[in-house]
Amino acid sequence: MADAHFEVPRLAELYDPLDPDRSDLDAYARLAAEFGARTVLDIGCGTGTLACLLAGRGLEVIAADPAAASLEVARRKPGAGRVRWVHTNATALPPVQADLVTMTGNVAQVFVTGEEWAVVLRAVHGALRPGGRLAFESRDPGRKAWLGWNRGQTYRRTVIPDTGPVQTWVDLTKVEGDLVSFRTTFVFDGDGAVLTSDSTLRFRSRGELADSLAGPAWSSTRSGTPPTGPGSSSSSSPGKRHSGRPSGRRVRLGPVVINRPAWRRLWFPPKAR
Repeated sequence: MADAHFEVPRLAELYDPLDPDRSDLDAYARLAAEFGARTVLDIGCGTGTLACLLAGRGLEVIAADPAAASLEVARRKPGAGRVRWVHTNATALPPVQADLVTMTGNVAQVFVTGEEWAVVLRAVHGALRPGGRLAFESRDPGRKAWLGWNRGQTYRRTVIPDTGPVQTWVDLTKVEGDLVSFRTTFVFDGDGAVLTSDSTLRFRSRGELADSLAGPAWSSTRSGTPPTGPGSSSSSSPGKRHSGRPSGRRVRLGPVVINRPAWRRLWFPPKAR
């Protein structure tokens, strides 16, 4: 089940106005263009910002998410009619034969066990055409971003249209190995309602990610550094080209692109099926 922030309708409506700067998605749009992708599957699409962006550029986009409330917000966006919205989790993906599969933001980190992550990778593999690519993000555990997840450093009061002022903050609740749990609190000044959303992310190291992709389905890995300059943004809170179709039945796992300085950029080229 998705976190309350995405599953509870009142909270799902806040997602976009609380995080209006989605320049982090520009990297994925560039990848789609560089790879010449025509069909994109966006896993954990949330409120559909990337899906609508890519569909507006003429791509066929299938957007999947387990949170019905987030999909309802997505379906009301301009251009949403060009997107195929699918209410499902990442282990039951449609067999779309996509050129590119994306998992933006924290999506790849919500699969906290090794088995969950392996099942998702198998599902992604089945949804990609031969020569297709996967792009996803994973925060760098060495930076320990969670040390700043407290009310003092994350408190905001935002005036939301048609809702009024909403106070939000994040509290770290538990760190156990590479599992980091936190609670986001939402206070609606209009009626005094207080809602919370609890989340857990797994902070995998570069080596751990590489090992999880070191099998007969994917290829060897290479790493790079996080991009800087225009289009990059900094956030402490919880949010090359390969052209042509390779010979044989191979799937190319594209760059794991991180467009924030606090995140790590990794590259995983192809492996045979």
